[in-house]
Amino acid sequence: MQGVNSLKQGERQEMVVQEAGPRPEHVAIIMDGNGRWAQARGLPRIMGHRAGMEAVRRVVQSAPGLGIKYLTLFAFSTENWRRPRLEVEGLFALLREYVEKETSDLKAQGVRVRFLGERENLPQAAKKVIERCEAETAGCTRLMLNIALNYGGRAEIVRAARALASRAAAGQLEPDAITAEVLAAELYTRGMPDPDLLIRTSGEMRLSNFLLWQLAYTELYFTDVLWPDFTQDDLAQALAAYRKRERRFGGIQNRG
Repeated sequence: MQGVNSLKQGERQEMVVQEAGPRPEHVAIIMDGNGRWAQARGLPRIMGHRAGMEAVRRVVQSAPGLGIKYLTLFAFSTENWRRPRLEVEGLFALLREYVEKETSDLKAQGVRVRFLGERENLPQAAKKVIERCEAETAGCTRLMLNIALNYGGRAEIVRAARALASRAAAGQLEPDAITAEVLAAELYTRGMPDPDLLIRTSGEMRLSNFLLWQLAYTELYFTDVLWPDFTQDDLAQALAAYRKRERRFGGIQNRG
């Protein structure tokens, strides 16, 4: 059988669709490498972020055809505020531009959009466009697109713990009744399955405070491809690698 890496461009996606085997229902992606992509071309970093928006468009369009029902993208972390002010302002300008331009197309494609993260200190203009996008796509069911914005995994867990502590202090919840399921119901991803597969681009091999609770048993896939260069074929290759994994969730291999 022809190897995945030797397939011509455009053939990997078709191969993944036709192959039997488990498919990840929920895929999370750390979209890394925009700045390096721009620097390698002698361009301002913001141009790398703009090119990264095109990669977002490609992946969102191809995800449902590959059997993905939930797609969670790490767009802006709680630590990203430390970046130069002009870069942060440019990122939020690009976000508004993308959301305003894409909302109608996303709705037409059956994509529901949700933004995960703290919103209190977001620019007011950004809050307005993301709330409008969420409202306009609320009835879509083909793909759930989660965009992690001003998101941090530790902050999310602390937020959930505080909510449970408040309920316990008010006599609404017995401490002994707090289980993993109860805590998970306080997370931004409540009601969704945990990611089956995490993809990180650009060759970095760390989680960077992303979905720390949800990734407990997720399969990890790292690629040297910079995010702006990430294509439908790269996504298909990641899914093909996933199918070769055996997920035991702490158990042992079932050999029959």
